[in-house]
Amino acid sequence: MSDKKAAGLFDLRGVLALLFAVYGFVLTVMGIAFTTDADLEKAGGINVNLWVGLGMVAVALLFALWVRVRPLSVPNSESEEEPG
Repeated sequence: MSDKKAAGLFDLRGVLALLFAVYGFVLTVMGIAFTTDADLEKAGGINVNLWVGLGMVAVALLFALWVRVRPLSVPNSESEEEPG
């Protein structure tokens, strides 16, 4: 395995994107399918699960885009050597 791939495995942005996506998906489904009128009344008429779930999915997409646009860079071992 190359150094770049090995370093990418420890990039927390990908892990966070996955976690936000999973929890966001669950909250979105809960907001669409399982929200009752009593839940809406408690939250002042706002479907909190739906909106927070959609926000978390959006954050997950931003993290995934960030990983794709700015991948983790690994310095070459030759450039780390000190002269002399």
